Amino acid sequence: MQLPLQITFRNMDSSEALDARVRSEAEKLDLLYDKITSCRVVVEADHKHKHKGNTYHVRVDLTVPGSELVASREPEEHQAHEDVYVAVRDAFNAVGRQLKTYVDRIRRDVKTHEVPLHGKVSELYSEKDFGRIESSDGSVIYFHRNSVLNADFDKLEVGTEVRFAEEDGDDGPQASTVKVVGKHHLVD
Repeated sequence: MQLPLQITFRNMDSSEALDARVRSEAEKLDLLYDKITSCRVVVEADHKHKHKGNTYHVRVDLTVPGSELVASREPEEHQAHEDVYVAVRDAFNAVGRQLKTYVDRIRRDVKTHEVPLHGKVSELYSEKDFGRIESSDGSVIYFHRNSVLNADFDKLEVGTEVRFAEEDGDDGPQASTVKVVGKHHLVD
C-alpha cells in the first residue's frame, strides 16, 4: 500500500490480536493488487443490545487508481457478527471480491463467451457414418455420427442448420460436437 493502513476502533478497546488480524487481512489484499493507494478499516461495537452480547460493524475502504471500493458488514444483516473476527473476515472477503473484479476489469480479463460456429449440413453419408457441414464463412467441416448431440444422426438432412465446435483432425478441420439448431433459435 502506498499509504499506511489506518485502523479505527469505536465503542471498544483495541487489542493486539484484533489489530494483527486486520493487518494480516490487509496484507492479503496487497498481494492481490499491489497498487492499492490506501486502506481504512473501522471496527465498531454496537451497543444496542443490552441483554445480548455485542455485535460488530466492520467497514473497509480501499482506494485504488480511479476508484474507491467499500465493503461493510452490518450486524443487523449477519447474526454471526457477534464475533468481531468473523465480522472482520467477512468484510475483507467482500472487499477482496470487489478488488478482484476491479483488477480483472483493468487487465481486461473479463470473461467472454464465444458464439459457437454455425452452418448447414451440406453432405450426408449415412452408410459411412459421416457428413459435412458448410459453415457460415463457406468452409467445409467433416463430422462423424458420434459427434452429433441430442439428435439422431439418421434424422439429419442436407440443409439442417447446426452449431458445432471445430478442431483439427487428421485430414483437416472437423466438428468435435454438432448440435441441431432448433427451428425457433436465432443464429447470430
